[in-house]
Amino acid sequence: MRVYVPLTLPGLAEAYKTGELGTGPFVAYAVTPALREWYLSDDIEELEYAALNRAALASLRLLAADPGVTRRRVVVAVDVPDGTATADPDRALDPAALGEVRVAGTVRMAEAAAVHVDADDAEADVAAAAEALAAADGGDDDAQFVVDGAEDHELLWFATQEIPNLVGLGD
Repeated sequence: MRVYVPLTLPGLAEAYKTGELGTGPFVAYAVTPALREWYLSDDIEELEYAALNRAALASLRLLAADPGVTRRRVVVAVDVPDGTATADPDRALDPAALGEVRVAGTVRMAEAAAVHVDADDAEADVAAAAEALAAADGGDDDAQFVVDGAEDHELLWFATQEIPNLVGLGD
């Protein structure tokens, strides 16, 4: 099963350094029954893209909680064995938890398929979105517009071999 793990750049650097994406249980996003129902598509690529975007929003939440980190959303795509990631049926009813799964056990960075990261030119919009997130959660339409502005930036795809350069450890 492909899951999408939300991180920040420091979180990615730590995962790269330790060789572990996480020791379960930790939150990730995947194509769940609730996400399928919400997205109304049978196209697996569209559903995976929706799960990736849910993880990008979770990464934005991590950025909002830590104002000192670089304002770039980070999502790691990783394949885990079936049964390792499970959706909580009670959480599936919460629109904010669409696609959310809990991953049990340790996931090694070597199992990562790819990394998705905002481009440098997205930082200003992502910073504004992180700042506006609490107000948007409270129902402020103007703040939601700002949050949606970050979603206008597509996350770039990177091979796992590129992680050292992304986190400043490359040559």
